[in-house]
Amino acid sequence: MAIQNLKDLKLSGKKVFIRSDLNVPIQNNKIVSTNRIDASIPTIQFVLDHGGTVILSSHLGRPNEGQFDPELSLQPIVDYLSTKFDIKLKLHHDLSQDHFNFESNQIHVLENVRFNKGEKSCDDNLSKQYAAMSDIFVMDAFGTAHRKEASTFGIGKYVKEKCAGLLFAKEVEALTKIFEKPNHPMLAVVGGSKVSTKLSVLKNLINMVDGLILGGGILNTFIAAQGINIGKSLYEKDFIDEAKKILNILKEKNIFFPEIIDVVCASELSENAEAIIKDIQELSSNDMILDLGPKTLTGITDKLNRVETILWNGPIGVFELNQFSNGTKILSEGIAQSRAYSLAGGGDTIAAIEKFNVTNAISYISTAGGAFLEFAEGKKLPAIEILES
Repeated sequence: MAIQNLKDLKLSGKKVFIRSDLNVPIQNNKIVSTNRIDASIPTIQFVLDHGGTVILSSHLGRPNEGQFDPELSLQPIVDYLSTKFDIKLKLHHDLSQDHFNFESNQIHVLENVRFNKGEKSCDDNLSKQYAAMSDIFVMDAFGTAHRKEASTFGIGKYVKEKCAGLLFAKEVEALTKIFEKPNHPMLAVVGGSKVSTKLSVLKNLINMVDGLILGGGILNTFIAAQGINIGKSLYEKDFIDEAKKILNILKEKNIFFPEIIDVVCASELSENAEAIIKDIQELSSNDMILDLGPKTLTGITDKLNRVETILWNGPIGVFELNQFSNGTKILSEGIAQSRAYSLAGGGDTIAAIEKFNVTNAISYISTAGGAFLEFAEGKKLPAIEILES
């Protein structure tokens, strides 16, 4: 069954429960980044424009379930949203029956759903409470689509109508384009500290891509699997055999895997560490690989100009420190300048995109983290499952 879109439903006079992803960083009661909130606004505005009453929900952080924590209240988010809409926003602190009479001339925001006992366990009673207060369930939080919780999944079993929000639909469309209908040649860039966290992703990707670029501790494990000394670089010894298997498949299928010629290394990871470019065969036992070298990067950038699709998840160096950021900078600019359709996802990836000012040049930037990875593994996400039911 196909997922219904918000645009397909009649909203006038309906109470519309929107599950958004408003889980933004907050310090000293101030929002550090409003990106996720801003991305959620079009769905809210669409419901208002078509005569629906908005019941807005989200989680924030990881409170002890069933306990109110003022540090994780949605109040700062309500305050921010109040500057974006002409009508009043009301924050509801509990789910008692008297709150079911939602006035149509307000945006009703439910307090952090993880304050509700049974949210994370997808409790049936809580799911029914959410459903009882609404006519339509709109799932717009793709970032939590991999979680089977009361406000992301359970409500969908009991509400009269359900659909994807505008942001959720865009995420699914973009990811489907990459994973089900990509234009070839297709190149994947996967960075991160541990092979163990992305092994399933890598195993799925090698059946799809024409080229694979790795970075960070993941790449270090693959370099070590080739019998090359990596000094005291971060890697996972227990995954050497898995890396060898993937390297063999890459070779058998003639999938592009860049030759690592040189790297940027240091004797320690710190702001004051001296960055030294070394040939990959010349590392000492005291060296740590912290970025890719210029010769290696040349081979990568050449490839970026000769593909039709690029999937990017993770930096290829310790880009937070300037002396080890050149690899991720060159990669970011190369993807931005490529003619390829590019999709990027993951928190570190988005941070790199913002740092190197290439946001407007990436075809689609996913707001999701864990859901992005599970989709990349080929898994059916619970939120998609319930919307299709």
